[in-house]
Amino acid sequence: MYKLKTIAFFHRFFIAFVLVSFAGFTRAHEVDDERDFSYVEDSENGPAHWGKIKPEWKICNSGKMQSPIDILNERVEVVSHLGRLRRNYKPSNATLINRGHDVMLRWENGAGSIHINGTQYQLKQCHWHSPSEHALNGKRFDLEIHLVHESMDNKTAVVGIMYKIGCPDPFLSKIKKDLEALVHTPNEKRKLGIIDPKLIKFGSRKYYRYIGSLTTPPCEENIIWTILRKVRTVTRKQVKLIREAVHDASETNARPIQPINQRTVELYIPRDHEN
Repeated sequence: MYKLKTIAFFHRFFIAFVLVSFAGFTRAHEVDDERDFSYVEDSENGPAHWGKIKPEWKICNSGKMQSPIDILNERVEVVSHLGRLRRNYKPSNATLINRGHDVMLRWENGAGSIHINGTQYQLKQCHWHSPSEHALNGKRFDLEIHLVHESMDNKTAVVGIMYKIGCPDPFLSKIKKDLEALVHTPNEKRKLGIIDPKLIKFGSRKYYRYIGSLTTPPCEENIIWTILRKVRTVTRKQVKLIREAVHDASETNARPIQPINQRTVELYIPRDHEN
C-alpha cells in the first residue's frame, strides 16, 4: 500500500511538472501578424473587443493589470532602492518588419541586455506607437518606443521612452532610408545589417516602474514596465514616416489608457551620491 501511494504521489508530481513546464514554453508573446485586430474605437475588432476575438486574448478585457496607464503624480511613490537601470547593449544584425499596425525592428543574434532585480533580460526588439501609449498626468505625447526584453525563464521586461515634437531622433535618422523603402514597396521585411541599440538614447537615470501587460493582444500580464521620466524629441516627419511605413491607413496605433486599479507606480530618483 505504501508503495502504491508513493507511486501515485510521484505520478501526480510528474504531471504537474509537465504542465508547468509546458505552460512556460507556450507562454504568449506579442503577435507578429496584427491584422486580426484594429485601433478603431467603434469597430468590431477595436480595442474594446480585443478580448472577444480569440479565446487566448480574453485577458485584454478581463485583466486587472493592463497597460498602458496614466502615470499620475499623486499615485507615484518616490524610491531610491530600485537602482540605476543598467543596460549592456551591443551592435547586432537587425531586420525591419511591418507587423500590420506597427514597424518592429528585431535584432537577430543577441543585442545585449538589461538587469532588473538581479535578472538578466535580453533585448529582442523595439517598435513604435503614435501617439504615446502611456501618459504623464493626463498628457499623451507624440510617439513612444518600446524596447522588449526577455529573460531565460520567459519573463518579459519593456522599457518605454516617450517623445514630443522637436529635434530629430538620432535612431530614427539612422534607419530613415529603410523606413522610406517600406513606404514605397509592399515588402514586409527589410534586412538592415548591423544596428547598434545604444543609438536609442535614454537620457535620464530617473524612471517609473510598475507591473502591467503587453499593450497589444494577447495582452499578457506580469510584464515589468520601465518608463523613462525624460521625454525626448522627434520630428513630425519622423512620426509620419513610421505610420506611412505600416500601410494600415490609420493615423494612430495607441491602445486606450487602462485602469490602474490598486497597482503601485514607483519613481526611481538616484541618491545624491549616485548623480
